[in-house]
Amino acid sequence: MLKLISAPRLLARAHAAAASSPTMRSDSTSPILRMLGSVLGLNGSRSPSVGGGITRVFFCSNASDGSGTSAEAEVKVVEAEAGETESNSAAIVPTNPKPEDFLTVLALPLPHRPLFPGFYMPIYVKDPKLLAALVESRKRHAPYAGAFLVKDEPSDTSTTDTEKNLYELKGKDLLSRLHEVGTLAQISSINGDQVVLIGHRRLRITEMVSEDPLKVKVDHLKDMPYDKDDDVIKATSFEVISTLRDVLKTSSLWRDHVQTYTQHIGDFNYPRLADFGAAISGANKLQCQEVLEELDVYKRLKLTLELVKKEIEISKIQESIAKAIEEKVSGEQRRYLLHEQLKAIKKELGLETDDKTALSAKFRDRLEPNKDKCPPHVLQVIEEELTKLQLLEASSSEFNVTRNYLDWLTALPWGNYSNENFDVHQAQKILDEDHYGLSDVKERILEFIAVGNLRGTSQGKIICLSGPPGVGKTSIGRSIARALNRKFYRFSVGGLADVAEIKGHRRTYIGAMPGKMVQCLKSVGTANPLVLIDEIDKLGKGHAGDPASAMLELLDPEQNANFLDHYLDVPIDLSKVLFVCTANVIEMIPNPLLDRMEVISIAGYITDEKMHIARDYLEKATRESCGIKPEQVEVTHDALLALIENYCREAGVRNLQKQIEKIYRKIALQLVRQGVSAKNETQLVETGDLKPKDSDDSNATIVGEVETGDNTSEISSSDVASESSSGAAKENVSVVADNAQQSADQLVESKNAAEGLPEKKETADVGVKILVDTSNLPDFVGKPVFHAERIYDQTPIGVVMGLAWTAMGGSTLYIETTSVEQGDAKGALNITGQLGDVMKESAQIAHTVSRAILLEKDPNNTFFANTKLHLHVPAGATPKDGPSAGCTMITSLLSLAMNKPVKKDLAMTGEVTLTQKILPIGGVKEKTIAARRSDVKTIIFPSANRRDFDELAPNVKEGLDVHFVDDYSQIFSLAFGDQQ
Repeated sequence: MLKLISAPRLLARAHAAAASSPTMRSDSTSPILRMLGSVLGLNGSRSPSVGGGITRVFFCSNASDGSGTSAEAEVKVVEAEAGETESNSAAIVPTNPKPEDFLTVLALPLPHRPLFPGFYMPIYVKDPKLLAALVESRKRHAPYAGAFLVKDEPSDTSTTDTEKNLYELKGKDLLSRLHEVGTLAQISSINGDQVVLIGHRRLRITEMVSEDPLKVKVDHLKDMPYDKDDDVIKATSFEVISTLRDVLKTSSLWRDHVQTYTQHIGDFNYPRLADFGAAISGANKLQCQEVLEELDVYKRLKLTLELVKKEIEISKIQESIAKAIEEKVSGEQRRYLLHEQLKAIKKELGLETDDKTALSAKFRDRLEPNKDKCPPHVLQVIEEELTKLQLLEASSSEFNVTRNYLDWLTALPWGNYSNENFDVHQAQKILDEDHYGLSDVKERILEFIAVGNLRGTSQGKIICLSGPPGVGKTSIGRSIARALNRKFYRFSVGGLADVAEIKGHRRTYIGAMPGKMVQCLKSVGTANPLVLIDEIDKLGKGHAGDPASAMLELLDPEQNANFLDHYLDVPIDLSKVLFVCTANVIEMIPNPLLDRMEVISIAGYITDEKMHIARDYLEKATRESCGIKPEQVEVTHDALLALIENYCREAGVRNLQKQIEKIYRKIALQLVRQGVSAKNETQLVETGDLKPKDSDDSNATIVGEVETGDNTSEISSSDVASESSSGAAKENVSVVADNAQQSADQLVESKNAAEGLPEKKETADVGVKILVDTSNLPDFVGKPVFHAERIYDQTPIGVVMGLAWTAMGGSTLYIETTSVEQGDAKGALNITGQLGDVMKESAQIAHTVSRAILLEKDPNNTFFANTKLHLHVPAGATPKDGPSAGCTMITSLLSLAMNKPVKKDLAMTGEVTLTQKILPIGGVKEKTIAARRSDVKTIIFPSANRRDFDELAPNVKEGLDVHFVDDYSQIFSLAFGDQQ
């Protein structure tokens, strides 16, 4: 839209010029002007702004520089020279020479809108040569130039890029981008690079005169002749005026445009009416250019009418939007006022208190039960915050912060402790109900209860349960809480990288919350819960700090009595909280954090323990969850043992639970299928579609079993196994002849009829007991996953069995050595098996030590000096590393060098130094379990690990011949000593 420019100095000069013009008298007002004046309420009167004369004010259009900011320019009116008077009332300032004398002009590109005659437009000239030419023309009293609209660029370029490219164009390139029809513009003023133009008349470019700056020859265009008395033109112009009148009712900006233009132009004829409507409309530049190029006055009026009609539609939409928003706002304000009046009335009558009073009362009531137990410093903070809450406005942001803060402070269980169970025998019973084995953990918990019993009060400790996945670390924490009669709360810190999760946010942050411990206390409602911190070895470290360092204050027994949360900012006593942490590998826990914990290792379960767990816990829970009765299924001892040995060798029992669930799911499917088939068969007998055959004595036996038994008939998997098309488990179906089964059903029905009993409609009560044994176990769980780790009954020459520790428990592995090539001075060692740096170094040490031992035992043997060796650790796809394979490698090398196999059923572990000393290793229990799994009878451990072995359960050590050595010479005698 075009904006009005007005200034006192401009108005004064315009009035002076208007006073001297005879054409500006009131009697010169045209009919169109009088009509517009009646629309505005002018009635032909003059504006009284300057001594009763007409104030002459000009228009300028929106013009933007490169940044898109609009500018309004004050127009300087050039007064007529002495002896000359203004010859017409148009918005043209007289100059000498006259505008029609200019046939060659400078071409000024207009990027946004065309310039219409009678209007002002400020533009910014970025080309220094063009600007200098404009200044020079103005000095030579030839202040005219041609203003031409620029054609559109492709749509993928932005407005800023288009203007930048426009400034770079010169000569023919610039000429090709300009519309042919433009406006002869008078240069009113030049301020820096801003040039104010006044439109005079239409021009058409004929040819280019010069390139830089662009100067063109033009033809002055005149409107085509028209009949002023033509009814169609009159009607069109009246419709334009009528539409403008409708727009003026809704837009004050348009009203100012029309009023000022009528004062300035005077003779408001049809062509100027068309230009005026197009110039002040919000149409795009191409539509305005179309109006500018149109010389037929009637067509120009029609185009302008279309543009003005669009404006009236836009005004209506704008009015409806404004009305809807106003109604919405006024409705909300009315509702708010009524609500406030209602609250004031209720408060005066004593029916209701205000929000702040109600909030304060709620917080005080919540704190009242624990007020005597609440620490004094916390009570002081609560009182201060309650006083602060009364002084704050309910609409302020600080009010919400204070309210949330008081909500947390009063919700915590200050000094509220749960009654603990100090009965050791009851705790022992609860722990044994939930878990089998785990004597170390149970003993530690019973010690904790015993100390609490003697002291009469509970205390907080930090226990860390470490072990492979699936051994029950998390479930142990839940059992401990049940045994102690403490509230249980668990949160996992695996991958936690934000310190605020532990220490809380500052209250000044948006969405601030306390840390996990404060949330725990609010959730459990007691100050002495059992908190299980899961996966503490997987703490992250991100940009928000180091959570492991933030955990130090939480888990330090000397500091957590005054734990300070960033949100609450008052000390909290956590000394009565029992923390139980879980970790898979304690080496991943930072040392300062590990130092504050009491580590209890859970190595895993041996086969016997897994059997008990499967029978007493997993199978029972799975059977109940699947809805199967105990008399409907039987899993034999051998089948369960095969399941553990061949499918579930890991240290934990999570995979064992999955396999048992898989078995019972398939059993449930079989039971449902058999029940449906039996029901269908019974219905066929009842309807007569299936004729029962004659019964014999064997049928009576079956009937007796049905009547007197427990409604079950045990079948073996060897009877019938039908495999489904999907490859699922084979169904164990009782193989009974059709005639026998049908006769049995008939006899039962006849007996019931004789005794007056209702007829037997279904055979669902007659269940089928499904037997799972070693023969059909693969039908339920698939082919065995693990084969025997023991590859050789008697290890060949150069092969020795070692013991290894893995995150899933212990395992056995073989170390193999063979000779590749022999020759003088060809001694070398090649290593394979995806070994880590530590094991590679162990291999080099073993090679050196074995050469020394061979030289000592057999000085004439030059095997190592003249043989290229290859040492390999099988399962090359599995990364292997660790300092416990040194003695095994030496034994393998010596076995090959002396051409002697090692003792049968022998496994060893331990690291060797260059002086043949045996260093201690870790994972004694896991390695012992792995040896038992492979039926190894003789095990060699370092002497320093004797204490670890003595702590093992008797059932783990049973039947093993364990030797503890501190020098390799002892291993040599055990491995190669008495051999048959």
